[in-house]
Amino acid sequence: MKKVSLAVLISLSALTGVAYAQSDNGITMSTDPARADDVLQRAQALQQQQSAAPAQPAMPMHHKGHGHHKKPAQAQ
Repeated sequence: MKKVSLAVLISLSALTGVAYAQSDNGITMSTDPARADDVLQRAQALQQQQSAAPAQPAMPMHHKGHGHHKKPAQAQ
């Protein structure tokens, strides 16, 4: 009985966490045409800004020369 109770408690805790995460995402739905136009204008401005900015090359990854390698065998 304790195992079943523990399993139910864990399941409820997980579901509560998922429900909280979904409700707190900051996304809202609106049917207001003025608000939709505002969002569209912002998106277009952002696209223009990104296309006008010169493409910056990605930072190269630096690999350190020392790692966990065996030392070379010395000839005797």
